Amino acid sequence: MAVMFFGQYLVEKGLVTREVLLQAIELQESVNLSVGAVAVSMGFLTETDVERINQAQRTEDLRFGDMAAKLGLLNQDQFQQVLTKQKNNHLYIGEALVKVGGLTSDDLPLYLEEFKQNQAQYVTDRVIIPEGVANAQIWEVFADLTYKMLTRVARLTFHSEPARVATALPPFSTIAAMDFTGDVSGTYLFAVQDGARKRIASAILNQENVDLEEEEVLDDTVMEFVNVVCGNIAAKVAQLGSSFEIEPPELLDGSSGLPVSPDRTGILFPISLSDGEQASMAIFIK
Repeated sequence: MAVMFFGQYLVEKGLVTREVLLQAIELQESVNLSVGAVAVSMGFLTETDVERINQAQRTEDLRFGDMAAKLGLLNQDQFQQVLTKQKNNHLYIGEALVKVGGLTSDDLPLYLEEFKQNQAQYVTDRVIIPEGVANAQIWEVFADLTYKMLTRVARLTFHSEPARVATALPPFSTIAAMDFTGDVSGTYLFAVQDGARKRIASAILNQENVDLEEEEVLDDTVMEFVNVVCGNIAAKVAQLGSSFEIEPPELLDGSSGLPVSPDRTGILFPISLSDGEQASMAIFIK
């Protein structure tokens, strides 16, 4: 088995059905509030404040609480109160499965322990670039900021899988790419399926439902996400003493996958989303 979430593991093992898992996820999402939503519920912030913080996070690598403090909207004591309330009210997927009747409370600890043992080989605290790839520190920044922006901007829950050298990016329904040239050069690619594209659009547009949006609008939000990510990467890389220029993002036809040309090195960063979909970040290095 590869990197996966607990719910996916249970479905793979035939211990719960996908339908029951989706019920549990829906319950979980209705209970678990974002830090911003909790702060609003406690009267510390307004919806406008949260939007201001979220927008600022697109241009600077700061966590919600740090950005709120920088903007003078939330002090450290208030933020700790928010985190405590969020943690105390958090509903884990296993608990949600028990609540919807998918598991018994007696079975849950056993399955959790089996899952932890299964996934232990994949647990890592940092991005590891495959051995032999030059400028590893820079490519770590590419991955690190992609993951941070997936959480902060796209509001996706995911697990990152180990990076690997690849000869192609697998097929995806939407692939947004951005070329960069300078001290390091290549192409940054971000690939998603339709479900993730809608969730990214929902976050970027700040709309709960985007089912009626045109395809072009949905595609534009994925390119905007890439724009945000690469802008932050360029700023961070500059702090490391290197620089590069970025081109406007573009959409590529990824229905058959994208091969890495012989004059480039491809690094693939697979991403497993909480709903079972796969996404990927890739760098085709010149």
